[in-house]
Amino acid sequence: MQPLAVTQLHALVQACLAEGRVPQLLDVREPWEVATASLTLPGARRLAIPMHQIPGRLAEIDPQQPVLSLCHHGVRSLQVALFLDRQGFPETYNITGGIDAWSRQIDPTVPLY
Repeated sequence: MQPLAVTQLHALVQACLAEGRVPQLLDVREPWEVATASLTLPGARRLAIPMHQIPGRLAEIDPQQPVLSLCHHGVRSLQVALFLDRQGFPETYNITGGIDAWSRQIDPTVPLY
């Protein structure tokens, strides 16, 4: 598991795509949070699976592709990234600061909550 700053997201996605890999943006927030504020990374596969559902929905996440775990501030996503790492996912990232950091540093049009 590796930490990943929001300022590094686009570069990582582009590097993956150049290598023929499709990164997975795994949003582990609750559905109301995703509806309130979300981000799109062109080229990345977007998955919205609340944290508590991850163990039962592991089959939806491709272990052969990088997983970029996202939540509100980076705490839940860290727990999920560590869990996936223990489950044998070889390339997991925690987006530090979460959607809040994205709103503050990258795209101020994404609502803060």
